[in-house]
Amino acid sequence: MFQPAPFARPRTAVTAAALAASLLLPGCGSMAPQYARPPLPVAAEYGAPAATATASAALPEWRGYFSSPALQALIVEALAQNRDLRIAALRVEQARAAYGIERAARLPLLAAQAGGQRQQVPADLSLTRHEMITSQYQAGLGVSAWEIDLWGRLASLRDAALQDYLASDAARRAITMSLITHVAEGYFDVREIDQRIALARRTLATRQESFRIYSRRVAVGSTSRLNLTQVETLLLQAQALTGQLEQERERKRHALQLLVGSPAALAPLDAEAAGLPGNFAEQLPALAPGLPSALLERRADIVAAEHQLQSANASIGAARATFFPQVSLTAALGTASAELGGLFAGGSRSWTFAPSITLPLFDGDRRRQNLSLTEARRDSAIANYEKTIQGAFRDVADALSAQAWLGQQVTIAERALQVQRERARLSQLRYDSGAVAFLDVLDAQRDLLSAEQQLIQLRRALLGAGIALYSALGGDPVVAAPPLAAFSYLPRPRT
Repeated sequence: MFQPAPFARPRTAVTAAALAASLLLPGCGSMAPQYARPPLPVAAEYGAPAATATASAALPEWRGYFSSPALQALIVEALAQNRDLRIAALRVEQARAAYGIERAARLPLLAAQAGGQRQQVPADLSLTRHEMITSQYQAGLGVSAWEIDLWGRLASLRDAALQDYLASDAARRAITMSLITHVAEGYFDVREIDQRIALARRTLATRQESFRIYSRRVAVGSTSRLNLTQVETLLLQAQALTGQLEQERERKRHALQLLVGSPAALAPLDAEAAGLPGNFAEQLPALAPGLPSALLERRADIVAAEHQLQSANASIGAARATFFPQVSLTAALGTASAELGGLFAGGSRSWTFAPSITLPLFDGDRRRQNLSLTEARRDSAIANYEKTIQGAFRDVADALSAQAWLGQQVTIAERALQVQRERARLSQLRYDSGAVAFLDVLDAQRDLLSAEQQLIQLRRALLGAGIALYSALGGDPVVAAPPLAAFSYLPRPRT
């Protein structure tokens, strides 16, 4: 028969384990360097014509900035159907689960254990020199190799996982804002082409009528065939331009459909084109850029880069902790008996208490190199954070500059269109009176069509600058976090 021999009273062992845990756990701390946000690697103000050093005002939510109902419907559909955004949301869930794993690593794994064993011992191996059959049955609760985080290694790993989770959620918000602005860009691209097509069709109808009139004149001998060929040249020019614009519209619709993720969502867009006005109906509200420091809170990509920096900083603490002894605890409390029926009888209690301390004496400089690696990754994260800020600063400055200069170009283009219309009218009058050749009318009509098309393109570019500024300032996507954020032990991501 086998009966484990106790080497201390069970109550004493349990009390000692609890006391050791209570003394060690409060002393756990992180050995990570104290985090300090790097200074802004940019100027205090934007070097753009429209920039002013004013306090930053809150940006409107995207529904307040993009007021077109058709555009809002497209954005809502894209937020529900776009695959890139769906992948980003799933990455947040992965990072949240990874954080939960690291958080659970600091807690002991308490497991129920039960087992039995029967063994036959030959006579020549038995102490009594007789053949023996022994039995052992045991059941209880145990903790196996629980690392007591005396030096904060597990705490640093948990903090790094938390920052990775927050970085992934900020990246999701950045992708969301990028998706919103790309859908808006695609929508206005289609609207621009629709306006240019409407203009080209109107010009085409006018030139078809002119070709009909000049064909009659040639038939009755009131004008030369040369004039008819020149009129036909204008007609062919309008037909070619209409075909090019129709092809371009299909290409832009396909690109917008890929962003939205649903072809049915584009049906209202086609219906809206039928009653399209001569100018863009949608006007974007003016934005105050404020100071560059506001980008640190507004821009989700900057927030993500800073969380990645904090994660790399926390990983240094975990690497430093490996230079100190690792304290772990294995313990069990239960019952044991040589007979199955006596497993829960009086006097069958058993326990095990086995603390251990481990410190590698030689590892081929592995720990030192691991620390150097984490420090290099931290320095790389700092450079990436600063690069992200510089890129954001440039985005805002470019958008402000584009708004200022494109506004001037639109004003000039509007005046140039008025001049071209007057030139075309006067050229036609002079030709009708016989003062000039039809070639002057041909040139004037060509330049007029070009001026009309250019004005629409410049107005579209000005709208694009407004969209770019909204995106560069960080926008306000206001998109709910994934459902798993409701768990109480996880921080709720910013929206």
